[in-house]
Amino acid sequence: MIRNLSLFILIILLTSCKDKTEAIASAETKPPNVVLIFTDDQGYQDVGVFGAKDIPTPHLDNMAKEGVKLTSFYAAQAVCSASRAGLLTGCYPNRIGIHNAFMPDSKIGLNPSETTIAEMLRSKGYATGIFGKWHLGDHPDFLPGKHGFDEYFGIPYSNDMWPFHPQQGPVFNFGPLPLYENETIIDTLTNQAQLTTQITERSVDFINRNKDRPFFLYVPHPQPHVPLFVSDKFRGKSGRGLYGDVIMEIDWSVGQILNALKSHNLDENTVVIFTSDNGPWLSYGNHAGSALPFREGKGTAWEGGHREPFIIRYPAGLKGGRTIDAAVMAIDILPTIAAITGSKLPEAAIDGKSAWELLYGDSKESPQEAYYFYYRVNELHGIRYGKWKLYFPHNYRTMEGQQPGKDGLPGNYVHLDLNEIELYDLSEDLGETTNVAAEYPEVVEEIEQLADAMRKKLGDSLKDIEGTDNRQAGTIE
Repeated sequence: MIRNLSLFILIILLTSCKDKTEAIASAETKPPNVVLIFTDDQGYQDVGVFGAKDIPTPHLDNMAKEGVKLTSFYAAQAVCSASRAGLLTGCYPNRIGIHNAFMPDSKIGLNPSETTIAEMLRSKGYATGIFGKWHLGDHPDFLPGKHGFDEYFGIPYSNDMWPFHPQQGPVFNFGPLPLYENETIIDTLTNQAQLTTQITERSVDFINRNKDRPFFLYVPHPQPHVPLFVSDKFRGKSGRGLYGDVIMEIDWSVGQILNALKSHNLDENTVVIFTSDNGPWLSYGNHAGSALPFREGKGTAWEGGHREPFIIRYPAGLKGGRTIDAAVMAIDILPTIAAITGSKLPEAAIDGKSAWELLYGDSKESPQEAYYFYYRVNELHGIRYGKWKLYFPHNYRTMEGQQPGKDGLPGNYVHLDLNEIELYDLSEDLGETTNVAAEYPEVVEEIEQLADAMRKKLGDSLKDIEGTDNRQAGTIE
């Protein structure tokens, strides 16, 4: 009896060691795939698990159930081009000379000397593809193929930069909106109703063709940026009009990508991330999303401009069904992916830090001491420091007291001056309604010291300070 029991225990131990050895060998021979899904102008509250009651998002909700949800995730900046630059390079956009949103035929773009997630992973043997909106320079020198992507299908800038803009003529003079296949224009768009479907089909095809090697799939959806377009399969299906229909189709797209991974038994060893580039474009009224319970939206440093839904699913590495409230920013994504994949970080200085220990559960702290909220051309508007959010005097836009736009037409913002430093306790005041700067002068002083140190590095045009560590964007003659 004892001999049999000992033999049984020995078999279990040997089997356990064999399984562990095989798992390590598998991890060494099959690096995790990475899928990064990035929407445009989506509000914090525009996903079921983040508070949406009138937009069904079953695939994202299930992704959160199987993965990790971050409730204090911030876009790198509250505007298109800058936000994307921060996500892909791990740098504050102003460090690398990227500001605002590039217009068509821009003379500047993301400098090819900067290292993107795609370049980092391609150096590890990953296949790399982008299907969607680029918006980091439309000149051939700046297109995705110059930044580490093997394949590209999509549009080079925002989907409203076309002749059908509601302010075409009085304000803008846009040419045709090109649709690219790698570096070739294959069409000019007059209707975008099938674009989300096309992007999804291309993404699934990319997975099918690269199932036997590690891959990085970047899916920056042009929607729900205005003008809103949705295919017939989702038109009229949500409880929030056309905007909700668009979000439902994006959720469907997420489901298609997850199903493709599962069909090839890749879903366990694939990191899938879902988030957005900035908050809702509130001037568009019923064609804009919701940032509630946060203040303001796109184009501001207030919480509604930067705080975004964020879900990460990685069954082989992360225990699912968890919610994390510690702050993380898009600049942290590159170093986090580097940690997961064993990739080498860029040689040039970056600002992001790996959030892997926080995501895994070995830490409950944010990877950074503070996060800095720049806008326009190098204006430092605010800082997140623990539970505190401090704002420096600056000018900002708001729809408060204004009539919002409707059905694709924008309303008019008013611009207000913040004349004194304001401080908010986000643990008690998510809506940033009560300025407590006078009650916590020591906190204000601590954050001002952080600001002064960052201004020396990256500058602050509000104070006419030039930084010592800024790099140049790419330029063409």
